Amino acid sequence: MRRRTFLGAAALLPALARAAEGWAPYGRSIVIDGMGGPGVAGSADGPLPARAVADALASGLTACNLTVGYSDSLEACIGGIGDWQREIDAHPDAFLLVKSGADLDAAKSSRRLGLIFGTQNLAMIGSDPSRLRMLHDLGVRIVQLTYNVRNLLGDGSIEPADAGISLLGRTVISKVNELRLVLDLSHGGWRTISEAIAASARPCAITHTGCAAVTNHPRNVPDAVLRALAAKGGVAGIYFMPYLRTKGQQTAEDVIRHLEHAVEVAGEDHVGVGTDGTISATVLSDEVRRAHRENIEQRKKMGIAAPNEDPDVFLYAPDLNTPRRFETLASMLARRGHSDARIAKLLGENFARLFREVWG
Repeated sequence: MRRRTFLGAAALLPALARAAEGWAPYGRSIVIDGMGGPGVAGSADGPLPARAVADALASGLTACNLTVGYSDSLEACIGGIGDWQREIDAHPDAFLLVKSGADLDAAKSSRRLGLIFGTQNLAMIGSDPSRLRMLHDLGVRIVQLTYNVRNLLGDGSIEPADAGISLLGRTVISKVNELRLVLDLSHGGWRTISEAIAASARPCAITHTGCAAVTNHPRNVPDAVLRALAAKGGVAGIYFMPYLRTKGQQTAEDVIRHLEHAVEVAGEDHVGVGTDGTISATVLSDEVRRAHRENIEQRKKMGIAAPNEDPDVFLYAPDLNTPRRFETLASMLARRGHSDARIAKLLGENFARLFREVWG
């Protein structure tokens, strides 16, 4: 084993030890990752490795919002849907496509991981809102309005003007509501998010974000947005991303600081977790380090990188680096005095309530 690979594997041991402590209600709780899914960091494109399938089953997750597309290519999004449908077909004992609240229940009762197809952009529909019907019919149930930059619908989080949502964006939001799709406002500019919440007839999600009052970064959202989201019945998922702090590797402490602030501002019924990562633990091999560096370079060339993306800061919290990271986080929150009822809401009940309400 290469030295760096060994050191990366050794770094997992403290997190695994904490996971072993457990949280008693975990097995019976609805646990939803608002953004994430099966996968192994650094693995090549193609069928899921056996480890990814095993970790998904071992994670204790009920469901996750799985990205099937985020570019401006509708063809690529349809291809992503097809790829994940093949994984479901290949592993029917491990995965279940979730399109309704009843499917969430079925995933929980059968101990499978429910996969919720979602997009991280709607640029792929161009100027044709009717394309949303195609995505719905192919199983998509969560749609993100913008990515980091401007599209025809509105401005993303790094767009300097932050001009809000367009007239077409308002039409698309109405169609999203009509089709009972969950409107995801992650990666949006602050004005864009605020206007979209006001324009939507149904509660919205910000599936993966942080709190700007804790760490001022355009991918995080201000308190006013959290309050507006909660007032309409929405849910904000706190991610495990580097934007939780100004520099250095993020940790569970950062995740908890943002979670607790969001609860204080929005209330415990309107906060969840959206890791924005893979279920399998990350091992910092030379291959993973190289892939991470190349990904950041590519994002910068494409103009979609958020500020301060750093090739030496990785997209996970080392002390939550285990497939059962939600249980580890739950035990940490319990030790800080949070009640089991509140923890259950944060781990998935809040997202489940929102999804059931929107999907009908």
